[in-house]
Amino acid sequence: MKVKWIHIKLPLLLLLVVFLFSFTANRNAARKMSGVEIEFADSNQLFITYEMVNKLLIQNRADTSGVRKDELDLNILEQALISNDMIQNAHVYLTVNGQLGAKVKQRKPIARVNTTVPFYIDSEGKPMPLSGVFSARVPIITGDVNKNDLDETFELSEYIQNDTFLKKHVVGIHKTGKSFELELRVDEFVVKLGDLENLDKKFFNFKAFYQKAIKDKSLSEYEAVNLKFNNQVVCTKK
Repeated sequence: MKVKWIHIKLPLLLLLVVFLFSFTANRNAARKMSGVEIEFADSNQLFITYEMVNKLLIQNRADTSGVRKDELDLNILEQALISNDMIQNAHVYLTVNGQLGAKVKQRKPIARVNTTVPFYIDSEGKPMPLSGVFSARVPIITGDVNKNDLDETFELSEYIQNDTFLKKHVVGIHKTGKSFELELRVDEFVVKLGDLENLDKKFFNFKAFYQKAIKDKSLSEYEAVNLKFNNQVVCTKK
């Protein structure tokens, strides 16, 4: 009889566990959301505000005052956020305390193109609209820039963005055909870069010239610094 009692208890115990799990899951799914928790991956420069993200969620059935957890489609909410021009990626989830969580990664502008309708170039080389919330301090690009063909402009902008020296000094880029000129933050001379061939060598030469000119205190004497020629820096004085 003892063996038979064990055989009876095990199925009963399993049924109890299944019942409790099902009851808890159903009860949890029926709970209403208690709020929204929004986190920005980079909160130093907000091109879209907490309120704007919250509004996007509410417009897509995430009004936390009356929506059951099992009525939420997290994939739809994520797509709603990603569809915003300022957002690169988003992850929407449910927290253990009944809140809707959203982790947002913004697009990162690396240059601003001044045309009839200005726009940024982001870190992926794509056009990005300006934000009414925050203005990024990035180099201003003028000249022959085609919004549908940003490859060369992006290549140079990204190079400047990733170089500590150039990022500190370059504030303007002018494009004429395939030729580029650079405007510096403090110094008044123009840097004639030419095309984008041998960028590493050109900028190596420029940095060497710049350090020597600082030492000689001669930076203010120049009108233009030409890097188009191989292995040399040609300077034009005022």
